[in-house]
Order: sequence, then structure tokens, then C-alpha cells
Amino acid sequence: MKHFAALFRAVDQTTKTSAKVAAMAEYFSIAPDADKLWCVALFSGRRPRRTITATVLREWAAERAGIPLWLFEECYPVVGDLAETISLVLPPPEQETDRPLSHWIAEIRRLSALPEAERKAGILAAWDGLGPTERLLFTKLLTGGFRVGVSQKLMTRALAQATGQEEAELTHRLMGSWTPETVSWDSLVHAPDPTADLSRPYPFYLAYQLEDLAALGPASDWLAERKWDGIRGQLILRGGEHHLWSRGEELMTDRFPELARLKDFLPPGTVIDGEVLAWNGAAEEPLSFNALQKRIGRKTVPKKLLAEAPAILMAYDLLEWQGADLRQTPFAERRALLESAAAELPPEAPLRLSPLVAAESWEGLAGERARSRELMAEGLMLKRRDSPYLAGRKKGDWWKWKVDPLSIDAVMIYAQSGSGRRANLFTDFTFAVWKGEELVPFTKAYSGLTDAEFRQITAWVRRNTLQKFGPVRQVPPQHVFEIGFEGIQRSTRHKSGVALRFPRMLRWRHDKPVAEANTLADLQTMLATYGGPETVTEAEA
Repeated sequence: MKHFAALFRAVDQTTKTSAKVAAMAEYFSIAPDADKLWCVALFSGRRPRRTITATVLREWAAERAGIPLWLFEECYPVVGDLAETISLVLPPPEQETDRPLSHWIAEIRRLSALPEAERKAGILAAWDGLGPTERLLFTKLLTGGFRVGVSQKLMTRALAQATGQEEAELTHRLMGSWTPETVSWDSLVHAPDPTADLSRPYPFYLAYQLEDLAALGPASDWLAERKWDGIRGQLILRGGEHHLWSRGEELMTDRFPELARLKDFLPPGTVIDGEVLAWNGAAEEPLSFNALQKRIGRKTVPKKLLAEAPAILMAYDLLEWQGADLRQTPFAERRALLESAAAELPPEAPLRLSPLVAAESWEGLAGERARSRELMAEGLMLKRRDSPYLAGRKKGDWWKWKVDPLSIDAVMIYAQSGSGRRANLFTDFTFAVWKGEELVPFTKAYSGLTDAEFRQITAWVRRNTLQKFGPVRQVPPQHVFEIGFEGIQRSTRHKSGVALRFPRMLRWRHDKPVAEANTLADLQTMLATYGGPETVTEAEA
């Protein structure tokens, strides 16, 4: 655990990617295989489930530290992290131990099955045997909240340096549903069985937002498609089974059972990249994202919801065909093969080919981009005709050309402090618009300002708090912010009757008086223009 703690400190205390990679490569060279396997799992988001609630841990930590709970609660928001607060308030360990990371993972799993009294004794004993950083890590693992400031790409690069394996090959091996319980270090990294996980997707190719249209060269070098507003996914058909993966490496197969029918129409050894959309079959058009959102987070989907929001895969790339990896084939050729495969599908197959957007110039494509919202799309995707399918976010061959966000000017009326490094700042705000002489709250937002602006508004909130409601502070309506958002829907959750998709602060309107903020009527006009028929309810929100 001391080696893992040293690694955590090394990557947490630097912003240099070369230093992070060097520290991880060294760890992968010296740690036991079981610890290396768990390190890869943790750094790629495969954390143990929560063993104990944060509320109980706070009580036990305060008791062990010999301080009243209210004092612990005052310390927590100042530090901004529960595990770090616990590691700071606990007394020095009575006798430090140096057991490996894999031992503490096993101990956490053992404790999760014990009665509360035995679980408490085990956790207190662990705290008494660990140094400050090891305590912090153990506590984060207990709560299921372990995170580290390292991307999976950097971790994979370090793993490649330490093992001599190709980085691209390692990226593919680390995809899928493996856990340290289902693989060994050797089988995962050194000698994988290509048939061991037929469900394994390819690493997703991710695009950047377009920065300079003029730098792309002639429009004839590119193919354009709609950027659909759904869930990015890869459909895997191998070994007589089907699997659906999100770009966040989450298995979504059970949430969209209708896609199982594609096994009847496409050959084994097929991998399609596309967008899962809720689909209006009668009109042959997508439903709003809100209709699809009702199915997110469900392990099983009731028949009523299957009927109300049937899903299809809007296909836009073919990564594997009859078992052959096509990722290095130029996109135009992959697209032609996908078109040929889609042409053979019957109308009832839950797959549609994402149509190309025809235009002979960038001006023509700009006009098509402007039509995106009426087609339930977010903009355009631009893909170079000769581009391979790469792994991760790359610049050059794929770009997303999104429409500008919708926006409205609103008044800040409540503020709440953030978490982590922003625990000492007010960063989460509630905004309102005018309804006659009354301000009606309609959304919350917590991103979009600079650190300097967050510090400035924090100082103002502390000086001007009217009332406190737990962590929330009411403030006088004196500041206007431009709120950007991607979509708007009816809502029974909010007094305003609307809900926004991806709200964020575009800018602080120092130039605008509160009286000139937008009105509820303005929101209702936007709802009539851009909103769908679905309603966001309290339960769905």
C-alpha cells in the first residue's frame, strides 16, 4: 500500500504528463502482479462498490478522533474531501503495517459482508495501521469514491513503457467488462486470449469541436453527417451474442433489448459505431433526448416504455465486418460497406443508416448545420474521406460542428458551495426569470465561469447572504448571467414548467441590469419553438 500511496502522491502533485507517466511506469515495473492489476482497474474506473455510507464514516471518525461530530462537520467543507478530512483528524497510527494494495481491497470486500459492529471494528483497526495517505486511499476505496487525476490514455502509455507492449494493442485489451476477479495480470497484459471476451468493443474515436473551418481545406475532402442527440454506442455481434457499449465503457445491452433483433439480420463478427436514439417509426424521425433519457439507468425496461420510446441504432461507421478489423480502412470505404450492409436490412430492423449531408461547399454545409435543431440534431460531424478509425480524442480527421447553444439572461437567487478543490467557493447557482413582478426559478448551473470569477462571486455571496437553508444561501437578486443550454422541455419538477438540457453559465452580464433579464414568457416561446412534446417529471429528474 505504501508503494501505491507513493504513486498516488506523485501523480496528484504534478500537472506534467511526463512525470505522471514516469511514476506509473515505475510502479508497473516494481509492484506485485495483483497490485498492478488493481492499479489498472482503479485508474480505468473499475472501483469497488461502496462498503459504508459517508454519514456513518463521519460519525466513526469523529468518535475515534475524540471530537464532537459538529466540529468534524465544520472541518469537512473547509477541506472539501471526506477521506482527506478523516485522514487529517484521526490520531497517529498505533502501529503502521505495509500490506499490499490487493490485501486492502480484499479486506474491504470482507468487511462489506459483516454486521455493523464488526465492520466498525475492522475499519478502526485499518485506520490505526495506516499512514495518512494510505488512510486517505483506504477510505476512498471504502466509499467507492476513488478517483485520480490521470486519464486512461496516460495510464495506458505508462503501461506500454513498463511492459514493452504496443499502446494501441493495450488500449483495446483494457476495454470491455473485465475485473481483477475475472482476469490475471498475465492474461490481461501479456498473453490475452482473443476469444476470452467476445463482447469487447474497440476504443471509441472522439472528435473535438471545430475551431477553424478555413483550415480544413476543400469541402470535397470531407463527408458530413448529422450529429445526433442520443447515446453514442458500439453494437458488437460476435459468437452468436450481441452487446451494446456506451463510449464510457458501460454495458447497455439490457436497456435496449430491441437491438437483439439485429443478430437475425447481420453476420457474426460485426461491430457498428453509432448513436442510440428513441425513434418515431411512423414518422421515421428521432424523438427528443428526453424520451431516451427515461430508459437510462434502468436494468429492465417495462413494455409500456418500450412502446413509448422504442430505440434504434443510427449507424455511422463499420469497425468490424465478418470478423475483419476495418479501423485502418479509409472512412469512405468503411462507409460504402456500411451502406451496402444497411441496404439489405428489412424495414423492421432496429437500425438506420445515418444519411450523409450533401453540399458542394462549406457555405452549403453551414446552411445544413443551421437546420439541425428542426431535425432533432446537435449539428454536423465532419470526417475526412481517407481517415482511419483512431482511438481516443484526436485532432485532424474528425470534427464536430455543433450549433450554437440556446441562451437566456437570468438572475442568480441562490448559491451553494462546490466540492473537492472548489469546496471553499460558491460555484452552484440557482437562476430565475421574471413573471410579472416575481422571479421564478427555472434552472441550476455550476460551470462556465473562470476561477477568478468564482472567487469574486463567492466574496459577494458571503457579504450578502439573506438566509441559509442548510448548504444553500439565498442572495439578493442583483446579478445577471447568460445561461446557455442545448435543449428545453416541459417539466412538472420546476415551478417555471420548463427544464433545460446541459445548462451552463456562458458569461456574467455585468452590463445588464436585473430588470432587463428575460421573462418566463421568453422561455415559453423557446419551448414552443424548440421543445418536444415529452415532459420531464419529478421521478425522471
